[in-house]
Order: sequence, then structure tokens, then C-alpha cells
Amino acid sequence: MQNFPGVGVSPGRVIGTVRQMPKPISEPPAGEQLAPGTTAEEATAALKAASQAVHDELKARAAHATGDGKAVLEATALMAKDTMLIKGAAKLVARGTSAERAIWESGSSVSEMLHNLGGYMAERATDVLDVRARIVAELRGVPAPGIPSSSTPFVLVAEDLAPADTATLDPNKVLALVTAGGGPQSHTAIIARSLGLPAVVAAVGVDELPDGTEVYVDGAAGSITSEPDESLRAAAEAWAATASLLAEFSGTGSTADGHLVPLLANVGGGKDAEAAAKLGAQGVGLFRTEFCFLERDTEPSVEEQALAYKKVFDAFPGKKVVLRTLDAGADKPLPFLTDSTEPNPALGVRGYRTDFTTPGVLDRQLEAIALAEKQSEADVWVMAPMISTAEEAARFASMCADAGIKTPGVMVEVPSAALTAEAILREVGFASLGTNDLTQYAMAADRQLGPLANLNTPWQPAVLRLVGLTVEGSRAEGNNKPVGVCGEAAADPALAVVLTGLGVSTLSMTARSLAAVAAVLKTVTLEEAQQLAKLALSAPSATEARAWVREKLPVLDELGL
Repeated sequence: MQNFPGVGVSPGRVIGTVRQMPKPISEPPAGEQLAPGTTAEEATAALKAASQAVHDELKARAAHATGDGKAVLEATALMAKDTMLIKGAAKLVARGTSAERAIWESGSSVSEMLHNLGGYMAERATDVLDVRARIVAELRGVPAPGIPSSSTPFVLVAEDLAPADTATLDPNKVLALVTAGGGPQSHTAIIARSLGLPAVVAAVGVDELPDGTEVYVDGAAGSITSEPDESLRAAAEAWAATASLLAEFSGTGSTADGHLVPLLANVGGGKDAEAAAKLGAQGVGLFRTEFCFLERDTEPSVEEQALAYKKVFDAFPGKKVVLRTLDAGADKPLPFLTDSTEPNPALGVRGYRTDFTTPGVLDRQLEAIALAEKQSEADVWVMAPMISTAEEAARFASMCADAGIKTPGVMVEVPSAALTAEAILREVGFASLGTNDLTQYAMAADRQLGPLANLNTPWQPAVLRLVGLTVEGSRAEGNNKPVGVCGEAAADPALAVVLTGLGVSTLSMTARSLAAVAAVLKTVTLEEAQQLAKLALSAPSATEARAWVREKLPVLDELGL
């Protein structure tokens, strides 16, 4: 047996065989010519055959896919036989360029042309780059980029996963996600939690495991073991037996002594909201509104936005829906709103700050939210991201009042907001802790970087202190304003207990985590949760904080969490 320690980001214990994510296709050398003895006619024929093979493989996968994944595959398959792409490459081959270099250069030209056309055609530019990589892979006789296809379930192993990589990920085929890079807030971690898949990130060396290697993955402990023994097989079997106990949430989050902790869902649109409602979510603690704006060159109309927001509101009639205004910038740039040339986007004009440089977009979004609220029965709360000062909070509250929105609030992601929570919460009705960014900013550690994964965890005592300070600020001078958590930290059952002990009033998470968090909360009293919070705060490191708390919660091991 060989053990690969990493960072557990989504619980579960499974055994499966490894399928490695193919390495990215390297660019053929500039100026590469036809190999000696290869004619232009032979190279062109090979190019067309590779194009056809890529087309056929994508069409076959599309036939077995559904929804967005099917549409992505069908569009990419069409691009594989694009006349302009293939003719452009054939012309270069006729001048002596190798087939690989020819399709690479032709792909660059076609992609740039589509991008310059804008709109729908610009969206197809990335399809061209995907296709050219697949054709080069076919010419080289190496695996194509993307999720590997398999007739049997497998453990997907990669250096890291990009959002595009997961468009066609089938949770019925993928048993677990394991990456050598990434951190606890990376895309891999978020997608694993949303799909309910066990996952471990920052496990150095796993990307060297050969395909077919049998491994045991423990998503709670953060470990991968090759060639598992009988004890690990028994652990995987025990998890499978108890997993059904964590499949359903009763719809009421509370501690053992009846202290209510409403468990809400993080959603990105109407479909997410409907699914969360079916899983028993008590409302929405984070409605990410970026889905309305992403991959667009122009701002959506007020009416278009209102229609999209209403779909989420309608999934929770009579219940709280906390909407976050547009969080553009950093890793979510928008051509009509953000500056792509900023030297440090994470510390730049993002979130609420975009109203400084492009006034009007936020006002129109608030108008759309108010319009959707009037047409629904949801209890709508609205919060601004990246609020740093009480002055900003007051201005946002005034903007909400002008739009007719009754309950304005703020995201606490910047340490200054946690440190001045008392002053900020005099201006607004509530706060919600975005622990992903709060951790990143407090620890000065990019949340996407694997080498910084140990810094980038909400178990850091410094981050927990900022949570505690925010709650204290909410209670000062009789404020008693609600403070929730909507970052990924809320989905960790052990950390959920600590957050409850720190005085957080609601917890919002991916809907698949609701049942597990509820099950663990139900095993402790509020006083016990408060003692565990003090224990975590007293720890000298994040590792010890997590270990000390988990040791006091035996239910975690019993449930494989």
C-alpha cells in the first residue's frame, strides 16, 4: 500500500480504479515541417481522418449525454468538421507545414476571427481551441483532453480540474475526484460538494498513479491509498451502508437541545433552487446572480434579470432568499463592467466596487430584484459583496431603499468588515460571512493554489476569530442583527458545529450537504457547541483546531464524515 495525504474537501469512503485526466496537449513547435518522406497529400488525408475521428467520438458521447453537457458536445462535434478550420490547415500543409502545426495555427486564426465577431460566435471561439487540441491528440495517438470516457465507474485523478472539464462529468461514472493541485476552495472542491462526490485535493504525487490502479479514497480524512487492504475495504462498505442515512434532511436544523439553526442552500439559478427545495433546504442563504451576466458582452435588461430571479424566488414561497448582487471581477470578469488589465484583480474593482467605475449596473439590478420580489411570495434579502467600510454599507442600504428593497445586508469577506462589524451593522439589516474570500484575504493566500492549501482553510484560528468578531459586532448596543455563513465552511459538519458555537444564526451550503450537517448538529447541545468553538479558537494551528474538534465528535467517524 502507498498513501497520498491531501486535503479532504468532500466526505465519503470509496474504492475504485484510477483513470487519469489526460495531460494538456502541448503546442507543436513553431515552424514544424512535414516529416521526411511524408507528402502533403498524405498529411492532409491524416488531418481529415483525425478530424472525422474527433467528430465521431464527440457525437457518440453526445448521444449518451443530457442537458447542457449534450449541447456542449454537439456544438464541439460540429466544430471538428468546420470547413474553414480544415481548409485553413490544408493550405498550410500544402506549403510544407506539419499537420499538427497546421491545425494549431488554423485553429488560432478561426478562434480569433470568431472572438472578434462577438456575441454567439465569440462563445464558439473556445470550442475551436478545444477541437484543435483533440485533433492534435488524435494525430499524435495520445488521449484527448477532457474527462476520460469509461464503461465502468472510476476514480478521476488530475493535476486540477477547470470548470470546462466538468461540463460532461457523469456522477454515475465518477466515484470520487482526486487532484494533485488545487485547494479547499478550488473549483474541484466546489463541484465535488455539489455532486455529492468524495474528493481530496492537494494530494502530491497522485497524478503519477498508473491508470487501473485500485485506490481507497477517504474524502473526510483527506487520504488516498493504493492497493487497499481488507480493513479499508470494510471501511468503504460501512460508508456505503450509512450513506443512505445522510441522503435526506428533515427540513429543520437544530442542536440536540432545540436551538434552531436554519440550514439554507447556496444556489446559482432556478434549477439549483428547485433541487435545493426538494432536498429540504429551509431557504436560500446565497443566491449567486452572476449566471445572468456571465458569457455576455452586454448587460441583461431589467426584465430579463427579473424573470431569472423570480424562478429562484418561486422555489421558496414564504421562505427567506438571500440574494447577492453581482460579484463581478477577479475570477469572474465581465467585458462591460470590469477591467481585464488590472494588475491584481482579487484586490481590484470587484463586487460592490464596480459601481464606482460603472455606475448604473447595480441600480438596474436592484430595480430588477424589486420587480421580481413584487411578483413572488419569497422573503427577499439582498446583500452586497466586497463591502469594506460602514460608509459603503450605508450607501448600499440607501440604494436598496430607493429601489424599494426592505432588507439590505452585506457580505463579510474583507477582514476590515469583520473588524468594524458593529459600525457596519448599524447601517444594514444583516451580514453573511463569505468564508472562502475571508480566508483568502485574512491569510494572504490565493485560494486556487495547491501549495497554499494548508493556509487556505477556514479552520485557521485567525479566521474563526474574525467570525467571532462579526457576531460580537452584531450584538453590540442591542443590534442583534442576524449573521449567517454562506461560504463552503458551512458544508463541513464539524466546522458547522463550531460556527454555531460562535453564535452564527444560519448556515448556507450546497444542498447535498444539508443532511450531513443536520445529522451532526443534532448530536450536540448549544453549550457543547460553544465549548468546541472555544477549543478551536485556542488551537495554535488550523490542523490542531480541526483535529481537536473532530476528536470530540465521534459521530463524524461513525458516519464517515
